Amino acid sequence: QVQVVESGGGLVQTGGSLRLSCAASGRGFSIIYMGWYRQAPGKQRELVAGITSGGSTNYADSVKGRFTISRDNAKNTVYLDMNSLRPEDTAVYYCGARTVQLTTYWGQGTQVTVSS
Repeated sequence: QVQVVESGGGLVQTGGSLRLSCAASGRGFSIIYMGWYRQAPGKQRELVAGITSGGSTNYADSVKGRFTISRDNAKNTVYLDMNSLRPEDTAVYYCGARTVQLTTYWGQGTQVTVSS
């Protein structure tokens, strides 16, 4: 089993910044991909940004140039630096860790609220 724990959400004004952190732990698992997803009320969960163990990244078009994902492989921790936040970024942000067995483990989510 892999445990995934997110932190760093909160309330910020439009144009502000936040940093989310996600730590994955578990014995005997190799994590190949970690991603940040978000779900706003009444909407489906969507991928925000992801990063492979090799460092390749991908981003949703809506966050390109504003959000940056990074990873510390030694700690199985990923970070999401969010800048120039907008009200439409308001959502619950979830971290997902995918193992080499292609199973994705999820965290409990952290709320990000951007006030206008």
